[in-house]
Amino acid sequence: MIDLFNGFYKGKRVLVTGHTGFKGSWLSIWLHELGAEVIGVAQEPFSGRDNFVLSGVGQKIKADIRADIRDGSRMKDIFKEYQPEIVFHLAAQPLVRLSYDIPVETYEANVMGTIHVMEALRVTESAKVGVMITTDKCYENKEQIWGYREDEPMGGYDPYSSSKGCCELAISSWRRSFFNPKDYDRHGKSLASVRAGNVIGGGDWATDRIIPDCIRALEAGLPIDIRSPRSVRPWQHVLEPLSGYMLLAQKMWNEPTAYCEGWNFGPRMESVTPVWDVALKVISNYGSGELRDLSDPHALHEAKLLMLDITKAQIKLGWQPRMNIDQCIGLVVDWYKKYKDVPDVYALCVEEIERYLSYSEQK
Repeated sequence: MIDLFNGFYKGKRVLVTGHTGFKGSWLSIWLHELGAEVIGVAQEPFSGRDNFVLSGVGQKIKADIRADIRDGSRMKDIFKEYQPEIVFHLAAQPLVRLSYDIPVETYEANVMGTIHVMEALRVTESAKVGVMITTDKCYENKEQIWGYREDEPMGGYDPYSSSKGCCELAISSWRRSFFNPKDYDRHGKSLASVRAGNVIGGGDWATDRIIPDCIRALEAGLPIDIRSPRSVRPWQHVLEPLSGYMLLAQKMWNEPTAYCEGWNFGPRMESVTPVWDVALKVISNYGSGELRDLSDPHALHEAKLLMLDITKAQIKLGWQPRMNIDQCIGLVVDWYKKYKDVPDVYALCVEEIERYLSYSEQK
């Protein structure tokens, strides 16, 4: 496999919270392939055909631990036992519509869970780098036609988005209070937050997400029901932001006080596309299917337009997206067309990482 990071992760102890989830499973596979000692901390996977389950990555990494990030004592015990050097915090309640049903649990997991992870990082001497994953929905969304920059106000209409805005405020507070770059010689830690757009890829079966909704309907021979056909999102393959997170962690390790801040990772402008058009591309790649518009004017509020400005990551990190929207959807659908028949889903994921790396960075 092409190593974008020049052997940086080989032998590093890397703790990933939420490794049983969609993004966490892909990150764990990639890190394992790069030779990292991956310690996964998460609750049970969402379903028996999640990427984590089918790939069997839990049997390959150094430690596959079931724990709740809301349990601060447990987090500290895990950090103490495994002495991670780098932490990627992805564990969360990640769904907008579900947050209306379980708002308290959403805040407990997303806000207090993040705080407990930061506290475990704070008392663990080996931990040098913490990359806290939030979301593009952390911004106070004004439905503006240009992308949000990292210094714009945090906010959020629904409980999920608001909880992630709160996460960003907590991360900023911990950075200034306990991990201040000016005091690096004393605490020895670098803390950053990362915000990605709508991430899609193989092995995601969560409810109320366009790709899983499409695939479930296609596999059942049913029309694909589209709730918000005109909602516009910055679609990107899961490997795009993960490459950014990993590059950022490497930069933070090498220059701890230069990169400990907030970062956006999103696609280029041409990949900012309405939901309806994305579903049409899925059908085209899958080879069958039809769409059904189920727009409901009385539905729970979800943002209709949301974009990120990725200029900072492009200039300061040298990070660039590698795929356009058609390449992205093609790679996503490829996983779902193959996962039932291939003998080894882990190998399928590695193959897709290699295909992703074969694309040239889009300037």
